[in-house]
Amino acid sequence: MSGVHDELLDLVSRLEHLSVPQAEAELRAFLGEHSFPDTEGDRATFFFWDEHPVDAVHLVHWVFGLESRIPFRRIGPTQAHWLSVELPHAGRIEYKIELMRKGRKMWVRDPLNPLQAFDPFGSNSVCPMPGYAEPSWAHPEPGARAGAMESFQIHSAVWGDTRTVQVYLPSEYRPDKDYPLVICHDGSDYLRYAALRTVLDNLITRHEVAPVIVAFVDGGARNIEYGAHPDHPRFIVDEVLPAIEARYRIEPGAENRGLMGASFGAVASAWTAWNRPHVFGRLLLQSGSFVYTDVGRHDRGPLWDGVVRFVNAWRHRPEALFADPAQARVFMSCGVFESLIQYNRGLAPLLRRAEVPVRFIEARDGHNWICWRDRLREGLSWLFPGHLWMYYE
Repeated sequence: MSGVHDELLDLVSRLEHLSVPQAEAELRAFLGEHSFPDTEGDRATFFFWDEHPVDAVHLVHWVFGLESRIPFRRIGPTQAHWLSVELPHAGRIEYKIELMRKGRKMWVRDPLNPLQAFDPFGSNSVCPMPGYAEPSWAHPEPGARAGAMESFQIHSAVWGDTRTVQVYLPSEYRPDKDYPLVICHDGSDYLRYAALRTVLDNLITRHEVAPVIVAFVDGGARNIEYGAHPDHPRFIVDEVLPAIEARYRIEPGAENRGLMGASFGAVASAWTAWNRPHVFGRLLLQSGSFVYTDVGRHDRGPLWDGVVRFVNAWRHRPEALFADPAQARVFMSCGVFESLIQYNRGLAPLLRRAEVPVRFIEARDGHNWICWRDRLREGLSWLFPGHLWMYYE
């Protein structure tokens, strides 16, 4: 049986010799029988047809290592276009369609594709390949016990403003009991775009993750504060942590205190541990912007200067993240479709050689919130395992 790709090739060949009305009639019939993007094996086929004339159509994606703008082909005398590309079987691709009209360029979501992924900048169309499966625990599960959300404000002497801290309390929370603590950078985004509250409810109910308190914090001038800023560890350790401990009972010991974040949030987490190695013994670092150089310079601009200095120092003393490296744990994940993969791959072996227990996961995805969401089960169950975490596939 032929696939959609082969059928489309046959259709394209036939339409070359038809009039526009005849070709469009066949296209409408074809679209009525098929949906796009179509995925089969390692191939994804995209289709675009708009009533307004376009000069060119491109697929714009964020898969590092592939051409970032791939041209569609026009179908015969019509305004329809198509594209077929090979992609990893288990991959998940976020993309937009770029249109060129009268010299003007615009990006749109794929009008034939209802699947979307959201982030602070808007949304993208999503093409999940056949080998990708969305985890069930990313959505509310029957019987999952809901934790509670609280919030409080602190006046930060470090930053000179007032910050809101949101707090997740597990369903079994009791004021007279001690709990492990995770401080989550970009907390509002983790809640909104990575469904972290739902993930916690499900995994704690499953007993895959121990009941934990999670404090969600956000940056002000986010990239500056998170880019290995010298004041950020003071904010977390001297202001946020005491405010949490004044309201909730937190288990003593660095092994019961974790930091987490993605991208620059991962930098902020590792940087805080580096500066206060006695405080935190658990790190969850996702797609860390851990840029380093062996030649003393880089080309990413001044925002990265502090990051590069920190990561260069970290590479020479990987054990310095923790007062007791052997009792610590680090979970790292990164998408193979992002340029940061090489940097993250380079750091994990250094931590192992320093006898820091580390788990590093590569995902066939990119630098986005769904990629980070899909790794939360592996990360949280490794850092704060529940009673039954090892029995679930």
